[in-house]
Amino acid sequence: MDDPELAAIRQQRLQQMQGSNPEQQKAQQEQRQAQEEMKNSMLAQLLDQDARARLNTLKLSKPDKAQMVEGMIIRMAQMGQIGGKLDDANLVKLLESLNQQMPRSNSTVKFDRRRAAMDSDDDDDDYGI
Repeated sequence: MDDPELAAIRQQRLQQMQGSNPEQQKAQQEQRQAQEEMKNSMLAQLLDQDARARLNTLKLSKPDKAQMVEGMIIRMAQMGQIGGKLDDANLVKLLESLNQQMPRSNSTVKFDRRRAAMDSDDDDDDYGI
């Protein structure tokens, strides 16, 4: 029942499913790196220094949103909607319009203050002031 060919085929199939082929992983990594470099060079051509700094700040705080904005800027440039370099004010307008289109999460913060026997407000009464 334990055929060596069958075991070899199973091992090969398992490696394919796990993606553990080192050459394939290296090729995918190089492809992702090339795409990232191309995206960065396009953004450097499309955004001025201040807008680029704002986008990098956004990338630190909200990476998914920054990635969406980067893709949107590149698509707009490919369709010819961006004439020259986007400055910071135009990027802010773009971000504001994007914020209006996106659904907002209804997160709330609730403070639950529990009063102890000795409250800081009661300290004045103890000293007779």
